[in-house]
Amino acid sequence: MRTLIAISTVALLAYGIHVFVGMPRRADVRRLSLRNPSETSVMRQRADEARRSGRQPRCVKRWAPLSRVSRHLIRAVIVAEDPNFFGHEGIDWGAVRESIETNVKKRRFARGASTITQQLAKNLFFTTRKSVTRKLRELVAARWIEQDLSKLRIIELYLNVIEWGDGLYGCEAAARRYYGKSAARLSEAEAAGLAAMIPSPRRINPRDNPTRHARSQRRILRLMARFGFVKRQVGRIGAPPVEAKPATPSPEPQPPPSTPSRDVE
Repeated sequence: MRTLIAISTVALLAYGIHVFVGMPRRADVRRLSLRNPSETSVMRQRADEARRSGRQPRCVKRWAPLSRVSRHLIRAVIVAEDPNFFGHEGIDWGAVRESIETNVKKRRFARGASTITQQLAKNLFFTTRKSVTRKLRELVAARWIEQDLSKLRIIELYLNVIEWGDGLYGCEAAARRYYGKSAARLSEAEAAGLAAMIPSPRRINPRDNPTRHARSQRRILRLMARFGFVKRQVGRIGAPPVEAKPATPSPEPQPPPSTPSRDVE
């Protein structure tokens, strides 16, 4: 028995070291408070995947300060991906508990519980490949991000680095690709359209799966209405234009978006 306990202890220590070795440096996290990342781990992953499949890697991105992002998009992303964003410290334990209960009940991985901060950590430092080790690293990195960065900086980074299609990163590039306008000028429906793509932008998008995309778009508009972010009832909405040409006028700056209060969330 003692031998078994000793072996288990050594194995746990070795695994803990393995998890720690794959973590980003804390200084790299703190640096994000003032410096925008030029490339993320997921961008490198997608480039490697493209090269392995014999394709030329694509990377279309354009940084948009939060003051030049439509508050409709900010709200759509928060209600769709992380309604408790302003109330947790990187991990939404209530959502984790509900996710476990749902997955156990359905006997499959039917629901995730990643917060916006966890998704940001994954994009910046890790990959999309699922594993327990990556999840543990992601949890630790998410706590560091919450400790070192403000909530508004976290959402700004998130909106500018996540995927919105093959080789397409950030809300500014996505808004110009799908709607032919800057992220600052997105309407409520257009914002919901971009937010609808986030869980799986290579499959849920208006070009490859317009029916499923429109269904997700309507769901997010209903969520926005429930939180008081949409003034009118949600009716039928058409699919947004695909591969729209970028608008030529440069966007006018907007004031920084107001932070939703907890009773709104």
